[in-house]
Amino acid sequence: MIETRADKVAKLWLKEVRQSKYTPTYHHFPEELLFERAMAVYERLGYWLSPETQKEEIRHFYMNLGQRRFQEGFRLEEVIMALILLKRYLWLEVLSEGLTQTNLELYQALELNNQVVLYFDRAIYYTTLGYMEALEAARAVNQ
Repeated sequence: MIETRADKVAKLWLKEVRQSKYTPTYHHFPEELLFERAMAVYERLGYWLSPETQKEEIRHFYMNLGQRRFQEGFRLEEVIMALILLKRYLWLEVLSEGLTQTNLELYQALELNNQVVLYFDRAIYYTTLGYMEALEAARAVNQ
């Protein structure tokens, strides 16, 4: 469900991140690139959430993401807010589709939410680590 609606959810996220007072650097970043980045997360979310996926892959992906965002001039709090918004718009899409009408559907939606929350918590943690590593490396070079 997530992957098939990735385009719709990414567009909603893009509109928000381009207007939010919490993400000013995103207002001036190329829209097409931001959209591609959101799509990359949403399209692969099923893979990331599967039990076969190694947590090391998620760690590596988001550490690199944090380092790249630092190099691109984003502030850390903006990057974290963008990830929070990715999670929020995904959940809003689940709710808007009315997939929680029966007890079983509600249980499945809550289970999905738990997995998504854990995933994004890890994403935020590893992004922060990567960002801070890049910041420390930049400071060491400037000393």
